[in-house]
Amino acid sequence: MEAGGERFLRQRQVLLLFVFLGGSLAGSESRRYSVAEEKEKGFLIANLAKDLGLRVEELAARGAQVVSKGNKQHFQLSHQTGDLLLNEKLDREELCGPTEPCILHFQILLQNPLQFVTNELRIIDVNDHSPVFFENEMHLKILESTLPGTVIPLGNAEDLDVGRNSLQNYTITPNSHFHVLTRSRRDGRKYPELVLDKALDREEQPELSLTLTALDGGSPPRSGTAQINIQVLDINDNAPEFAQPLYEVAVLENTPVNSVIVTVSASDLDTGSFGTISYAFFHASEEIRKTFQLNPITGDMQLVKYLNFEAINSYEVDIEAKDGGGLSGKSTVIVQVVDVNDNPPELTLSSVNSPIPENSGETVLAVFSVSDLDSGDNGRVMCSIENNLPFFLKPSVENFYTLVSEGALDRETRSEYNITITITDLGTPRLKTKYNITVLVSDVNDNAPAFTQISYTLFVRENNSPALHIGSVSATDRDSGTNAQVTYSLLPPQDPHLPLSSLVSINADNGHLFALRSLDYEALQAFEFRVGATDRGSPALSSEALVRVLVLDANDNSPFVLYPLQNGSAPCTELVPRAAEPGYLVTKVVAVDGDSGQNAWLSYQLLKATEPGLFGVWAHNGEVRTARLLSERDAAKHRLVVLVKDNGEPPRSATATLHVLLVDGFSQPYLPLPEAAPAQAQADLLTVYLVVALASVSSLFLFSVLLFVAVRLCRRSRAASVGRCSVPEGPFPGQMVDVSGTGTLSQSYQYEVCLTGGSGTNEFKFLKPIIPNFVAQGAERVSEANPSFRKSFEFS
Repeated sequence: MEAGGERFLRQRQVLLLFVFLGGSLAGSESRRYSVAEEKEKGFLIANLAKDLGLRVEELAARGAQVVSKGNKQHFQLSHQTGDLLLNEKLDREELCGPTEPCILHFQILLQNPLQFVTNELRIIDVNDHSPVFFENEMHLKILESTLPGTVIPLGNAEDLDVGRNSLQNYTITPNSHFHVLTRSRRDGRKYPELVLDKALDREEQPELSLTLTALDGGSPPRSGTAQINIQVLDINDNAPEFAQPLYEVAVLENTPVNSVIVTVSASDLDTGSFGTISYAFFHASEEIRKTFQLNPITGDMQLVKYLNFEAINSYEVDIEAKDGGGLSGKSTVIVQVVDVNDNPPELTLSSVNSPIPENSGETVLAVFSVSDLDSGDNGRVMCSIENNLPFFLKPSVENFYTLVSEGALDRETRSEYNITITITDLGTPRLKTKYNITVLVSDVNDNAPAFTQISYTLFVRENNSPALHIGSVSATDRDSGTNAQVTYSLLPPQDPHLPLSSLVSINADNGHLFALRSLDYEALQAFEFRVGATDRGSPALSSEALVRVLVLDANDNSPFVLYPLQNGSAPCTELVPRAAEPGYLVTKVVAVDGDSGQNAWLSYQLLKATEPGLFGVWAHNGEVRTARLLSERDAAKHRLVVLVKDNGEPPRSATATLHVLLVDGFSQPYLPLPEAAPAQAQADLLTVYLVVALASVSSLFLFSVLLFVAVRLCRRSRAASVGRCSVPEGPFPGQMVDVSGTGTLSQSYQYEVCLTGGSGTNEFKFLKPIIPNFVAQGAERVSEANPSFRKSFEFS
């Protein structure tokens, strides 16, 4: 393809060279043809074979070709018919533009022999183009003061056709204010001019829209149009005018700052700077300028501070609207401030009567007035207090109220009242104010002192030191101040024989009681008296209370042996028959103790004996009994020392000495023992030694047996958890206290006993009492272990 193209270009170059070089060889005359533009392809222009005088075959044989300028193939040659045809549609305006006439040159090239024939084709214009404006819309500005006859140049239209087909004239519609003139330039082009026929009024018709039409001379004629928009320029011939000469607006006083409350609006028929309006306050006061702000462009009037109906309830504001030419108009804005309930009620206290006596009747406590800065219902108020108070509000004149007590008060129930007065307005929403009034109730001496107890019981141990504090009484008074100051005193005793003033005294300020002297339980065990409490009110009130003083016993008395008498006279000898069984009652030591309770609980103990193991003393009642069978070897005369001890702390004791004489029978007279001869005395001494040795051996054996039995019994009782074998220590239990006052124990008590033989005297040690069933079980065990022991030491 590329090689074929290059070959074609070379052939064309060669042909052109022949055309230019062989022009002189062409001896034929130039021929002219014509054709109208816009003919279709294949349109017959002429028959070249005929025009050249050649036959069609000769034309083909000589290789006839059509050559156009610029290598454009506008034509084609038919070798079959010899006709010259259009190769394409021709456009005169494209080929020649405005040039007239439009000639298209081309050559006929004949070969063998070489010959050139020059030809011309004139393209005839047809009216195929309409006039076209450079601007479809034209914008004109004309002052409304422009005088009629003024010429305004317009943009022209262009028509590509030529001759009669080109643009010929201009017209304009509508034409009530204007007409158009068609002018020609030196080059023959025509242009329009607009002529003002009638004066313009911008306020009447600020804009005009005209249609400019360009017409050519074709048949039929063609036309083109353009839109002319005329803006009538203003002159300042109108002053601004407000839409309303008076604006009235109601504004709530709580309207937020920067809120627009009204917008004023003025209009000016002028335009541009002459119609541009700015707003401003006209001769406004300082207060108005502090309260409002006017937007100079939009006319919005804004708040710059909060309104206060109570201070100013109406504003009259003058506003000026001015255009750019200096003309102005005025309007007035009336701002009515609408009250809102933004002020709480207020209370003004005139007087307060406080404190008031508690026994006063209906009394005025306070006088006050109420007010509200708002208006209407917002300024109407009502007052109230709590319902549970002994007070009420009493309205007076001109919003004055009095606070009055309903009756007598009780300071002891409540000494201070915090009264809250609630003031409420009738606005929406309702606002409240609370005011507190404190009313103090002063005391009246209407309460007598009251002791904390109806009666007091005080305990004092005997032998106390003088001026000992033994206790206190206390009374309180519900009153206050001097009415509540209490003094104490001793009231005269009901028993005229009681020396109360020498026994006790009382501190008048604090009620402390003191024993004035040492008390003796044995002389005075208890006494009672009355104490009075008196306040310092006027008149004074008093009350009394009973005080009972119980003297507690101290172990300050030793036991006293009543029998046998220990006054140093001839001793009393007790006779015991030798045939007496074990447990035989020899005698009974009788002793008493002046104390009481534990201090008077006595116990007896064999302290010394001529022959240990022969006699025993029952610890509870002082009975002296034989511990075994008597024998001929036992001495006839015995001396026993019995220790009597109380249960006090520390314990006190006394001793009693007994003389016992063993006799064969009570028929044998009691005679003093004759003094035997030295030999007989020596024999008797030997007998005594033998008896003592025999008794020691027997006692040792008996002690071993009893010890074995006791150990087995203790083990068995410990395994059964029934009883214990122990020796009591310390004071005797409370169950052993003598309650009869005789100084000895009642024989109705039972005790569990245990035998011990550590000293060889076979003495009995009594243990603490236990419950009856345990006592019985313990007694059975002792009886089973030693029947003779039970038989010998049964209680009488």
